[in-house]
Amino acid sequence: MGEIAVNIPEGESHAFPLGVTAGEALKGLVSSKVRKQTIAVRCNGAKLDLAANLSGDCVLEPITVDSPEAMEILRHSAAHIMALAVRQLYGPEVKVAIGPAIEDGFYYDFDRKEPFSPDEFEQIEAKMAEIIAARLPFVRSEMSVADAIDLFSAQGEVYKAELLREMETDTVSLYQQGDFVDLCRGPHLPDSSWLKAFKLLRVAGSYWRGDEKRPMLQRIYGTAFFDKKELARYLHQLEEAKKRDHRRLGKELELYTIQDQIGPGLILWQPKGALLRRLIEDYWKDEHYRHGYELLYTPHIARQDLWRTSGHLDFYGENMYSAMEIDEVKYQLKPMNCPFHIGVYKCRRHSYREFPIRWCELGTVYRYERAGALHGLMRVRGFTQDDAHIFCRPDQLDEEIYNILDLNLHILRTFGFDQYDIYLSTRPEKYVGSDEHWGMATEALKRALEKKELGYQVDPGEGVFYGPKIDIKIKDQLGRSWQCSTIQVDFNLPERFEMTYTGEDSREHQPIMIHRALMGSLERFVGVLIEHYAGAFPVWLAPEQARILNITDDQLSYCESVYTHLRKFGIRVEKDLRNEKLNYKIREAQMMKVPYMLVVGDREKEDGTITVRRRNGENLPPMTPQEFAEMVRTECNEALGLN
Repeated sequence: MGEIAVNIPEGESHAFPLGVTAGEALKGLVSSKVRKQTIAVRCNGAKLDLAANLSGDCVLEPITVDSPEAMEILRHSAAHIMALAVRQLYGPEVKVAIGPAIEDGFYYDFDRKEPFSPDEFEQIEAKMAEIIAARLPFVRSEMSVADAIDLFSAQGEVYKAELLREMETDTVSLYQQGDFVDLCRGPHLPDSSWLKAFKLLRVAGSYWRGDEKRPMLQRIYGTAFFDKKELARYLHQLEEAKKRDHRRLGKELELYTIQDQIGPGLILWQPKGALLRRLIEDYWKDEHYRHGYELLYTPHIARQDLWRTSGHLDFYGENMYSAMEIDEVKYQLKPMNCPFHIGVYKCRRHSYREFPIRWCELGTVYRYERAGALHGLMRVRGFTQDDAHIFCRPDQLDEEIYNILDLNLHILRTFGFDQYDIYLSTRPEKYVGSDEHWGMATEALKRALEKKELGYQVDPGEGVFYGPKIDIKIKDQLGRSWQCSTIQVDFNLPERFEMTYTGEDSREHQPIMIHRALMGSLERFVGVLIEHYAGAFPVWLAPEQARILNITDDQLSYCESVYTHLRKFGIRVEKDLRNEKLNYKIREAQMMKVPYMLVVGDREKEDGTITVRRRNGENLPPMTPQEFAEMVRTECNEALGLN
């Protein structure tokens, strides 16, 4: 029997028998303390189980419970344990589909005639606990695809068999726990006992392979951690997220509604929501004007040929709505605003002296989203994008990207977001344009990020079909990330639409086009704002800044005069003059997240004042309506940086 040389990074090489397991090799390479925390290894960079046999010289790196990859291995293993528990409880008539780890946990898709109920979670969790206590190992084996198809077909596992038939490989790996065999690449935990902190969360419908024409499966979601305290912290965060759910708060605060009669994914803004949206739009327009942008308005439909020229039909057609015929010509709803801005550009000739040209639009677009993907304001079918397009010369590209980043972060900070992750997305497999242009655009984005001293991660292959991009994911009060801002450099559309300008040399040149959205979808951004502030918006953004509350009917006339006075001063004020107890009206105003309650009794009426109460219960000294208006105005100006 031969020997192999094995070492850890920056460690001395040791000789081991050929075929030694990774776990056995680690005994001679790392301390027992490290081994007790090790769940898998990287062998020459490839992830392996501890039980894997080593077939040649290699460098082993322990994957410990605090390694970046560890949580995915734990949660993937938890999905297998849950599937085994379901099979043991409900029998082989329950068919299994896929069960991966996801960002915050794991899921498994099941085909079962009876619907799963959250009431059954306790039973499934108890069975999982039995499996964990049994310390069942994850046993890996390899098999030819043909034999694996026969194995799963014999078990009636039609979903596994279908996946296998589409694989372009000769062999596949399987994992077995007890009598449950699953198709999987691995690696997994050494055994089930490593799963110490887990919780099943919810069940949802999921079409097989995301196809609405295929069977509807039941997806059970769960989460898992190595530490029970981490699980408790996560579950607490979930409870906080439920309290902040924009769908519930949007209804309670009367901001928006979605109705089946109108159509799923189509938003109806109620008066308070429309006012909130107007506040956002007005601020957005003012900031853009101050930064050298001009406003455009463009149509909602265009001839189908426009989308063919732009490339959207070829690269984005599945997300567009079907064509409509008007005067024997096909038109389509717009999924993007960019071709319209190009149309404005092409209405006359341009000189190099005009650049940069900065145009912005709050343009409503329409994109097809599957019914199962729709989610309140976050995923809709019609939304307004805070779009802008900058046309510039090559020598202006770096500075324009830098300026966009500067404006972007300024606006996000104003709305209360100062934590974010930044990604540089590079060329995808399916793209248009030359490699030279892609390289120029990518390097320009890199230079702007580095000049701004912003840390970023490279997201390979996630650029759009016409160019690389910067994506900014903001973090809310709960630390959750939301995709909002994007900056994209495009050489392609100017070429497709034959855009030119007259250069200093009197020759025709092609401008560079930058696509840019800071908030992304207004609908989505409002949804994020609702959850970030739990509906309690800062005063400058609150649709209702104050509510007047009378104590008795004797103050009705004075309350009306206060109301009129504050409205003239631009305060967004409402009144509750019902014949109800004051505490009841205060409670209702607090439930509606109104920043200020203005209490009026006989003393206030006589003194010409109001008693001001904050929504957190703090009482301020009595003041005149004008003093209150000035206080609110100062607070708003400070938030907007106008003082």
